[in-house]
Amino acid sequence: MSHDFDYDYFVIGGGSGGVRSSRIAAAHGAKVGIAEGKHWGGTCVNVGCVPKKFFTYAADYRPSFDDAEGYGWRAENISFDWQKLINNKNTEIKRLNAIYDDLLGNAGVTRYEGYAAFKNAHTVIVNGEEITANKFLIAVGGTPRSPFYEGAEYTHNSDDMFALPTLPKRIVIEGGGYIAVEFAHIFHGLGCDVTITYRKAPLIKSFDTDIAQFLTSEMEKQGITLKLKTNIEKIEKNESLSVTLDNGDVIDCDVVLSAIGRIPHTNNLGLENITLDQTSNEQIKINDDYQTSMPHIYAVGDVSNKINLTPVAIAEGHILADRLFGTSEERQANFDNIPTAVFSNPQIGTVGLSEEQARDKGYDAKTYQSTFKPMRHALSGRDEKTMMKLVIDIKTDKVIGAHMCGADAAEMMQGIGIALQCGATKADFNRTIGIHPTSAEEFVTMK
Repeated sequence: MSHDFDYDYFVIGGGSGGVRSSRIAAAHGAKVGIAEGKHWGGTCVNVGCVPKKFFTYAADYRPSFDDAEGYGWRAENISFDWQKLINNKNTEIKRLNAIYDDLLGNAGVTRYEGYAAFKNAHTVIVNGEEITANKFLIAVGGTPRSPFYEGAEYTHNSDDMFALPTLPKRIVIEGGGYIAVEFAHIFHGLGCDVTITYRKAPLIKSFDTDIAQFLTSEMEKQGITLKLKTNIEKIEKNESLSVTLDNGDVIDCDVVLSAIGRIPHTNNLGLENITLDQTSNEQIKINDDYQTSMPHIYAVGDVSNKINLTPVAIAEGHILADRLFGTSEERQANFDNIPTAVFSNPQIGTVGLSEEQARDKGYDAKTYQSTFKPMRHALSGRDEKTMMKLVIDIKTDKVIGAHMCGADAAEMMQGIGIALQCGATKADFNRTIGIHPTSAEEFVTMK
C-alpha cells in the first residue's frame, strides 16, 4: 500500500455499490475513505427500491379488501392515511441509514458527509478539504432525467413521490418504463385517478413483447387511462395543472410525475478537471475490470455503462475490492442471467433473454406460453389473468428465458434464475414435479 496519499482507496458515493466496495477493501487492510453528499444507502434505500416496495405493499392491500368478500369476509369503513404511510416509511429508512453508517464505521472506513469533486487525478475536495488517494471508485449512481417543454417546472420526479404532502386525486405519469408502471400501480391502488402518457407502445417496451402487451392490457382493464404514442406538449398551472398532449387532448390533474428515465449523477463531480471517457448520455465508460479510461479510477453501478441494478452494483463493488486489495481467490459473479422484477400490477418477473433478444442473438428459439386465471380469482370474481412464457434454444433444449406477469412473479423468478444459471433444459423443467395448486406449477407443466 502506498503511503504518499491520505488513502489507498477513496470511494465517491455512499450507495449500495460504494458502501460494499469500501467495506470489503477496508476488511482487506486498505486505508479507505468514502464521501456521500445526501443520504447513506443511496437511491435504493432512500428514494428507490425500498420505499417503492413499501408503497407497492400499501397499494396491494386495496384490491385484497374487495377480493376478500368472495371468501366470506366483509371489509367495511376502510380508510387510508397517506401521512401515516409516509411517517412509517421515513422511520424505517432512518433506521437503514443508521445501519449503513454503522457498517462503515465498524469496518474502519472514514466517512465524509459532503459531495466529492475531483481537483486533479489524485485529489478530491470534500467540504473545502483536499483529500488524496492512490485509487478512486466513482459510485455516485443516477438521478431522474428532466423533461424540456413549456411548464416542465411543474413536474415532479420519482424522488419527490415519496414525500408528497398530500395524496393527489388525479395524477398524470409521463413515461412507460418500469418506474412509470410501478407508480401507476401505486397511485391507482391508493385510489387516485391515473393517466399514463407514453411516446411509444406498448408499455415497458424493453421487456419481452408478449409480456409487455399483456401488462399494458391488464393495466387498461383496471381503469388506468393510457395515452400511448403521445407526448406532453405543455403544462399550465391554474387551480390545478392542465396537461396538453400532442394529439390535442387536455388533461386536468393535481400532480404530473415525469418518469422518462435516469441519467448518471455526474454533475458536481469535477470531471472537467480529469479526462474520463463517457457515453453520449454521460455514463462513465468502464472495461471488464471496472476501470475507467484513467487506470487508477474505477466506476460501478448506475453511473457506469453496464447493467444498472442494485444487486449488480453490490456485486461489482465487492468484486472490485477483492481484485484491488484481496489476496484470496477472486470472487466471481455471473451477469448473464440476472433475474429482475417490475412491481407493477400484475407483477413482472423475468430472467434471461426475451424472445426478440434470443432471435437477435441468432438462437433457433421455440417458445411456450400460458395465460390463465389464477385460482384466487375463481372466488374473488376479479377479472385478472396471469401470463407465463419460456424461451427455449431448440439446439440444446436449454431454457434461455423465463418471463411472467402475475401475482408473486418476483418471488418465483429468483428460483427460476438459479435453474437458468445451472443450465436447466426444458426436459429438466418437465421432469420437475409441480407444487399443487399454485400458479408456479405452470412453469413445469407448459406444453
